[in-house]
Amino acid sequence: MAGGEVQLVDLVKRFGDFTAVAGINLDMPSGEFFSLLGPSGCGKTTTLRMIAGFERPSEGQILLDGVDMAQTPPHKRNVNTVFQNYALFPHLTVEENVAFGLKYKDVSKQEMRDRVGQSLELVALTGFGNRRPTQLSGGQQQRVALARALILNPAVLLLDEPLGALDAKLRKRLQIELKALQEEVGITFVYVTHDQEEALTMSDRIAVMSQGRVEQIGPPKEIYEEPATAYVADFLGVSNLMDATAAGQVAEGCAVSIGEFSFTAGQGDEDIRGQAKVTIRPERVNLEAQGTTGQNRVPGMVERVVYVGSVLQVIVNLAPGQRIQAWVQNEGAAVPFESGAPVTVHFPPEALRVLPEAGTAIMESGALEDEA
Repeated sequence: MAGGEVQLVDLVKRFGDFTAVAGINLDMPSGEFFSLLGPSGCGKTTTLRMIAGFERPSEGQILLDGVDMAQTPPHKRNVNTVFQNYALFPHLTVEENVAFGLKYKDVSKQEMRDRVGQSLELVALTGFGNRRPTQLSGGQQQRVALARALILNPAVLLLDEPLGALDAKLRKRLQIELKALQEEVGITFVYVTHDQEEALTMSDRIAVMSQGRVEQIGPPKEIYEEPATAYVADFLGVSNLMDATAAGQVAEGCAVSIGEFSFTAGQGDEDIRGQAKVTIRPERVNLEAQGTTGQNRVPGMVERVVYVGSVLQVIVNLAPGQRIQAWVQNEGAAVPFESGAPVTVHFPPEALRVLPEAGTAIMESGALEDEA
């Protein structure tokens, strides 16, 4: 489907003295599944509401296919919204709920029936048209809300944590279904969530937000494996974030020290000097026998081992005083570590990333810019 490009230009929203959105710039191409990810209060829902027209921006532009819609009322924008509570009418049938928006359009009864049927088929609810919302499961109600939004053929579909009220197993299944649906209909999805796994599973690109600003923009793999700031590394997934001192560039990356132990960080800003952060994902940490020597190794002691099914979470206290987590694949054998066992911890240089001590960054396609 043509159209559906969303551009936010220097977008600001103030509520009195409080700035909820502090001058963000985002470009969401047509047909992209774009997620706004961040904790409560970071400005992601306010941003979505401004795109929908439910909030007017204090400053900036909201361009839909190149036309500024910042002051255009919601019903005149070619966008539609799916809310967390679905907002279905309990006294109407599924068909009547889906067809509700068409009542205000110039369509015949036959066209309305055809489009309702097509929308229900799209969300795999053919045959459910005569039921009431109370006769449906949570996942089915979510699909009805999607069908009601999609029947109007919007250029952009806005989704405000639509899976938030569902149980964990159903959420995982619907994440995959929702992404498949987006690819099928081919329209732009702008998705708001605080769930990191949800964003990683479905998104083409993610904007990580904090305190009304964008910390980093990029594809899920880039955001996860190449965090631009300590905030992104700490917020997205599980990360071992440690205080360090950086000594600048060496042959394989950046020389850093954690306490009295020296390491090479092969990722991140190689030119950092002074106080810094280093980070490594727990699945990249290697646990070796006590006394193993070599580059990027430090002694440690196992604090405890947590069995979580597919992996073992091993909590290790390092000699310099840091406490880190390593994930060991569960291969069905006996647990190789126990509380109190001395080990050597190896941080592979290609998995260790050095980050600035503080500061906000906006990063897209490898370009890092400091933001005042």
